[in-house]
Amino acid sequence: MTRPIGVLVVDDDSRVARVNAAYVRKVPGFHVVGEAHNAAAALDRLETLPHLDLVLMDHYLPDGTGLGVVREMRRRGHETDVIMVTAARDVGTVQAAMRHGVLQYLVKPFSFAGLRAKLEAYAELRRTLDRGGETEQAQVDRIFGALSAGPGPGLPKGHSPSTADLVRRALMHADGPLSAQEVAERTGLSRQTAQRYLKLLEHSGRATLTLRYGDAGRPEHRYVWATRV
Repeated sequence: MTRPIGVLVVDDDSRVARVNAAYVRKVPGFHVVGEAHNAAAALDRLETLPHLDLVLMDHYLPDGTGLGVVREMRRRGHETDVIMVTAARDVGTVQAAMRHGVLQYLVKPFSFAGLRAKLEAYAELRRTLDRGGETEQAQVDRIFGALSAGPGPGLPKGHSPSTADLVRRALMHADGPLSAQEVAERTGLSRQTAQRYLKLLEHSGRATLTLRYGDAGRPEHRYVWATRV
């Protein structure tokens, strides 16, 4: 049985930390191994907690910054993955996070669906990397694509990021093109909903439409994740 992904939640507000920890516990495959409310405690937890894989890192801490913690982590040789979960939204902080190897960046305030999408994308990345071996360009694209939750920024009004991610993952895991009905069966969505999100992914360039002609004469619309064509 695969061990759950161990998560350390770092936030200066203990109430927010508890809420974020509760969110993490609701996502299958993840386990909260600890909380910290300042930079010193976060670094201490990194040294003492077993089975720690991922840190949800706030930036504004009473005795430093989240990025300062990340820099010190790397200096000490810790390769634990980091997702920034913070109100800091200036470009300089975001750019610095990227340079220090932060995998995802989630801006407060956010919903459970927003955090869940980030965690599920991270889990997909780990599954891809755990398979190991050599890789071709399409596989490399999928590794980097796993860091992106949903079909991209600017979802139209009335569209759910978590639903879009369900459809995205169905296409990414498929061996070939899928119809809207097949996507619906794999995700538990209605055929109409699956079709709507497939069209959204196609228009955003994430999925490619293919046609399959049968005996009835009218072609069946089938979709494939864009990195596979």
